[in-house]
Amino acid sequence: MEHRGDAGRDSLEPDCGTGELRDRVAEFVRRRVMPCEPVLDAGGPAAAAALRRLREGAKEAGLWALPLPVELGGQGLPLARYARIAEAEGASDHGPAALGSAPLLDVTMLWNHGGDRVRELYPKRLTAGELRACYAMTEPGTPGTDPFLTATRAEEQADGGWRVSGRKWFTSGAAEADVVTVLARTDGEDGDRSGLSLLLVPTGSPGFRVVRELPVFGAAGQWEIEFDRVAVPADHLIGGRGRALAVAGERLQLGRTLRCLRWLGQAQRAFDLMCERAGCRTGSRGPLADHQLVQQHVFEALLALRTTRPLVHEAADRIAAGRDAHVEVGLAKVAAARMLQQVADAAIQVHGAAGLGPDTPLPALFRTGRAARILDGPDELHVTSVARRVLRAYGAQGK
Repeated sequence: MEHRGDAGRDSLEPDCGTGELRDRVAEFVRRRVMPCEPVLDAGGPAAAAALRRLREGAKEAGLWALPLPVELGGQGLPLARYARIAEAEGASDHGPAALGSAPLLDVTMLWNHGGDRVRELYPKRLTAGELRACYAMTEPGTPGTDPFLTATRAEEQADGGWRVSGRKWFTSGAAEADVVTVLARTDGEDGDRSGLSLLLVPTGSPGFRVVRELPVFGAAGQWEIEFDRVAVPADHLIGGRGRALAVAGERLQLGRTLRCLRWLGQAQRAFDLMCERAGCRTGSRGPLADHQLVQQHVFEALLALRTTRPLVHEAADRIAAGRDAHVEVGLAKVAAARMLQQVADAAIQVHGAAGLGPDTPLPALFRTGRAARILDGPDELHVTSVARRVLRAYGAQGK
């Protein structure tokens, strides 16, 4: 059984109340969610039934929808406190869905930027787990780092509604989603730096189609979808016409930070497994823990964890305080993705052949770390963006 130790932790500890809640979340994820991972990973009816049971258990335990607004059925935990819990929740990829925090980004976006009709129909049901949402931005054949080249179009109709046409891919959870927020061009030409809007599309609408699944290193959950003149009501425009990038930027900063927090939890899980393996595995030359090269793996992994965690929490704290966090989020995203890949790789090395097989979560953790360096913005995008912002600041000081 996996045990989550404290060796990977540093002095960034929460207050007592948050610490107790984090321990309860960690226990739920370790004892309830992780044993179900093989079934949940496989998908299908068995996975849906397992997820329903986990959600019922989370509600009974008082752990449901911790960061969602109280008025929508959540528990209203502020981001500054939730950040200390998100690591424990995210130690399993299925933790956020099982505990009801997965729709946080969609609920926040729809509640803050949706009209009356959208706010009436969706946020409460998303918070309750009755509906699922997804977010479609990236397109085949179009650089995901350049949204101005978005090819998906939305044509305004006489009644004020829209007809959406185009394709999106690497859309997480699209096959199970009830609604999808889609980035589309409503004005201007390809490449224009304005004219992009967000529209909320019910997936049961005629013309919406799931094209195919896109496994990432063999893992399910990503999809390619198509819109063939899908009708969207006028009141399902999110954030106003032409305001997509402002709304998306707000969403992306919070989303990337949440993912970084969850990657910390997954790296801690890999670190714990590595240390346990080193301590209990004995060969003809004694325990692995006595080997200097194994000790180096442990040291380097611990160093990566300890140096990355403050970066991630700095980003979370700035967002929670309503301050600009572009630099902090960029640093955290690159550091956390690299760190997860590094720690998972070291844990696999210490496990040997066992680390490559199906008996540990290490292959999945390594896969998540490697994919994280591309999905949600490749390393190169964040490196360039952060460097430009920093250099601009120095240029402004020199004038």
